[in-house]
Amino acid sequence: MKAHIYLRASTKDQDAGRAKGMLLEFAKAHDLAVAEIYSENITGTKLDRPELMRLLSQAQPGDVLLVESVDRLSRMEPEDWAQLKLILQQKQLRLIVEDLPTTHRQADKSISGQLMAVINDMLLDLTATMARLSHQKRVERIRQALANKRAADPEWTPPGKQKNVRLWESIEALLEKFPSASADQISTLADCGVATVYRVKKELKNKV
Repeated sequence: MKAHIYLRASTKDQDAGRAKGMLLEFAKAHDLAVAEIYSENITGTKLDRPELMRLLSQAQPGDVLLVESVDRLSRMEPEDWAQLKLILQQKQLRLIVEDLPTTHRQADKSISGQLMAVINDMLLDLTATMARLSHQKRVERIRQALANKRAADPEWTPPGKQKNVRLWESIEALLEKFPSASADQISTLADCGVATVYRVKKELKNKV
């Protein structure tokens, strides 16, 4: 059985490929042949995502869509989540979620198999709803915090994301130690996103 691994992170600073190794091991342990790995840095609140759409276009009936957790696949509104499930059903794709064991078992036509399919569908819906609500609450907390700051000080403006000096120094040291290493290899050694490595390299280049 072929598996299509989908990896997602919300921002460019996050490492979308963080779970790649774990999912490859999972696929191997469950006799799944990995057809392709799709990775993107994009919000999970929208259904229309380039790599997800490419996966859905390329996957064949009977293939598996493998993700680390439901929130990597969806933080969408109920209508979009229902649309995605319909697409999976129409294309006859099986969704396996690494941290949701009920999805690991192939449903059959027995009574117990049909019952498990119903339970699994309910758990997927519940988990997707929790992921969406968690995202909405986080956004609302940030909005309230910013509003409170501005109310207390009308002249205040957000400082922006600060550079992690220790991480940047670590990346610089790795780049110096392994000059022929790729950005992916450096990001793995530094335990950071590839985008951060590129920013460090750009800053070093500008210093020359």
